[in-house]
Formats: sequence, structure tokens, C-alpha cells
Amino acid sequence: MSRYQDAGLFVVLAVAWGAGFSAIEVGLQTIRPILFASFRFDIGAVVTLGALAALGRLDLPRTRADWQAIFVAAAFLVFGNVFFLFFGQLYTSGSIASVVYSLNPVLTVGFAALLLSGDGLTPRDVVGILLGLVGVVLIARPSPTAATEPPAGAPGVLDGAFELLGADGLGAALVFCAVIAVAAGSVLLRRVDAPMASLPTTGWAMGLGAIMLHAASLGLGEPIVVPSGTWTWVAVGYVGVVASSVGYGAYFTLMRRRGPFTANLVSYAVPPVAAVTGWALLDEALPPAAVAGFGCILAGFLVLNRKAVGEEIRRLRA
Repeated sequence: MSRYQDAGLFVVLAVAWGAGFSAIEVGLQTIRPILFASFRFDIGAVVTLGALAALGRLDLPRTRADWQAIFVAAAFLVFGNVFFLFFGQLYTSGSIASVVYSLNPVLTVGFAALLLSGDGLTPRDVVGILLGLVGVVLIARPSPTAATEPPAGAPGVLDGAFELLGADGLGAALVFCAVIAVAAGSVLLRRVDAPMASLPTTGWAMGLGAIMLHAASLGLGEPIVVPSGTWTWVAVGYVGVVASSVGYGAYFTLMRRRGPFTANLVSYAVPPVAAVTGWALLDEALPPAAVAGFGCILAGFLVLNRKAVGEEIRRLRA
């Protein structure tokens, strides 16, 4: 039964995060990126912690490992992740951002080799990671239809990078930084191995991450505004409740039960969902270079994990 439960969590997570890329695009039209990210985890933390308290399942951090897990999750999986992701989506579409995000399992294997096994990277690991990076380079190639001026709300400090890389290139580079944060954080969280359950860890990490994001928003001088407009509220509500409370709950549970490798496989299911929602809601289409880049990233993953994939296929056939 647990395998079917894990499969259900995987599907829920793919849909929650895939459609979330389009919701982020909608919200960024009226809210500055880090303030928007702060609202996302304000809602996510309140919903998660409130639901757990109502069910009598809200654990308090009691051990040093519990506090370490909360801090690692807040710093890497919440703050580092959405700080770069939301800035990245100022410059590029949610569909392209989701393809760059699919590099997550490739980098997770690299960080696991360095931080968990202690054996370092093998030549095969290096080849797989390089294939993934080639995929990101293909995605980041300047598009002739890309914006020629930085978008409204973009920080001036990135203007030079915008001139050098173009809109899609800079957006892909920023999302790539988000992927590094998620891959490193998921491996570090596995290394901590705290005794506290996954869902309370999720709720406390979202709360701490929201505080970090509000501090960053104030430090960047973003104006404090209340979301306005129906679609803006829908976007904020979606990323807060579905993409954060539900999505992060499913992700942390999968990572605790199956490890960071299996949990981060969702990165390959997210781009199709993001592409469909982007096409249906925002009239977006993936450029051929992005499709080719996704193919390189997937090839890098298969090079890195051919034994694990082969074993999983044999188990499914059995």
C-alpha cells in the first residue's frame, strides 16, 4: 500500500508545483517578487500549522536535530529556493523555468555523492552533470522575441546581467540558483535525519522561511502592499495553500520515506504540467531549444542513475 500512497503523493506534488509556475507569473504582474514569496509562506505556514494543531499532530522541536532540520529546510528549501525562483520568473516564462528546475535530480545526485557517501564524484557522475548543464545552456540561449528591457520590479543590480544574458538567459540562471538551493538542502536535510515528523517540520520551516523572506523584502526596499484583484488573490491563495502547504507537505513526506533522489524525481513530471497550464491560462509555448534542453537534462539523469532506474523498472514489472 505504501508504494501506491507514494505514487499518489508524487502525482499531487507534480500537479501542485507544475501549476504553481503559472500562478507565480500571474502574481508577479502586480506584486514584487520577494513580497509575493513572503505571502506564499505566510499562508502556507498558517494553514499547515493550524491544520496540524486542530488534528492534535503539531509537534514542537525538542532536539538539536529538529532545530537543525527546520533551519536547513527554511534556509535552502524555502528562502533560497523561492528567492531565486521568483526573481527568475520576472525574466522568463513559467514553462521555461520549470524545465530548468528539472535539473534538480541531477544536482541532487552530485550533492549526495559529496555530502552523504563521501566517495566524491565518479567520471560517470561528471558526465551526467555536464549533460544537465548543457541542457540549461540550451534553454538559456537568447530568444529573438525576448524582452529588450528589464521587467517592472526587477532590481537594478541585475541590469548588467540582463544586458549580457538577455531575459531568458538571466531568468534561467536565477532559476538554476534555486535548483542548487533545493538540491543541496534536500541532501543536507537527509543528513540531519531529525526525529520530528515531516509535516510539523514543513510547517515550522515555512514559518521561519517566511520571516527570512519578509526581512529580505524590506532590505530590498520593496513596497509593502496588500494583494488586489481577483486573479492576484487566486494566485496568492494557490501558491500559499496548494503549492506550499499541500506541495511541501507531500515533498517532505516523500523525502522522509523514499529519500531525496526519489522525491526530486518529481522535477521531471512538473514541466509537462507547467507547459499545459501555461498554454491554457497564459497562451505560452515551449521553444524547441527548451525541449532539447529538457532532453539533455533527462539524459544526464539517466547516465547518473542507470542502475537505480533499471532496478525500479524491474520492480514495476514484477
